[in-house]
Amino acid sequence: MIKTNKLVMIPGPTPVVRSIQDQMARETVAFGDAAFVKDFSEVIADLKAMWRCDGEVFVVAGSGTMGMEMAIANTTKRGDNVLICSNGYFGDRFIDMCTRKGLNTDVISAEWGASVTPEMVEKKLAEKQYQVVTVTHVETSTGVEAPIAAIGEVMKKHPEIIYIVDGVAASGGADQYMDTMGIDVVLSCTQKAFGVAPGLTMVWASAKAMEKRKSLGAIPESYIDFDKWLPVMHDPSKYWGTPAINLVWALKESVRIMKEEGLEERYARHRRQAAMFDAALEAIGFRVAAEKAFRAPTLSVYLYPEGSGIDDAKFRTVLAGEGAQTAGCLGGFAGKGFRMGHMGNIDKHTLVSAIAAVERSCVKCGYAVELGKALGVLQKGLVNE
Repeated sequence: MIKTNKLVMIPGPTPVVRSIQDQMARETVAFGDAAFVKDFSEVIADLKAMWRCDGEVFVVAGSGTMGMEMAIANTTKRGDNVLICSNGYFGDRFIDMCTRKGLNTDVISAEWGASVTPEMVEKKLAEKQYQVVTVTHVETSTGVEAPIAAIGEVMKKHPEIIYIVDGVAASGGADQYMDTMGIDVVLSCTQKAFGVAPGLTMVWASAKAMEKRKSLGAIPESYIDFDKWLPVMHDPSKYWGTPAINLVWALKESVRIMKEEGLEERYARHRRQAAMFDAALEAIGFRVAAEKAFRAPTLSVYLYPEGSGIDDAKFRTVLAGEGAQTAGCLGGFAGKGFRMGHMGNIDKHTLVSAIAAVERSCVKCGYAVELGKALGVLQKGLVNE
């Protein structure tokens, strides 16, 4: 029997295209190599320009979670008040980080499938003085996209507060512009919409955020201290921690692909393809967990059809065998559906194959669907792509 290749359709890591793989496979050089230093400097400059950041960009070996800690560590001191806007599991992750640092945390929690709104934030800011507000742009546990631009309009009325956006599952796939959206810090990583293997975190810090870091003086953290990395970001031949050289090359190729496609078109493509995916699965009875107004363009949570009798673990196992690897749901959605990414550099073939695999898996798990029904909906959308 010929082995079925698995499409990585989880919320991350996402599929890595050949040209990016090739960069990871290059012979590793010294971090002080002149050509590498030039490449690293260009990556930093491109990221700064593309996200319209008037401050600094940090590209550091580590995970998205480290990026979250980096954002908090460099903008707060013990005793500060932080407002956490949470739409699910990863929004809640900020709570533990902030508590461990001795920060006072208040949380606005949305119902799973809904989002924190600008009105909620404005109301809370009228009640208390906060130093930092955090928002998760795309929540991978619920498939919800927060209205970060509208919340940014609220934040502009409070220029004394640092506005942090967790862009892990959004950056490179959903609109993020620091200047017009009033964002002070964006954090992200390589393995989501950038379409690179895991291993790098990227943090954009506005001029205002860098001033805040300066006002804090020495901070308890070392590896993730902006001040330790700033000389390296200005001159990558300098040393603080060893850079992930091959991943920096891979990120450079990812950025090249983004620039070639155009950011606006890339964002629009993600929204078009997400809508196609949602419509395709809704056509065979699946339900999108996120409310329509807050559906993310980079991933979705699909709940099994009512009365289908689908067993979650069995379905996802069968689906993986049919060629599409998805993730189980978290929290209140656990066992009720699966999480599927549709972000990065995936092409039409990947989208078609993934939906076809879902249809076959439904039939194999005893849920009778008309083969080709979901696929037909997707194909109608892709005709104009």
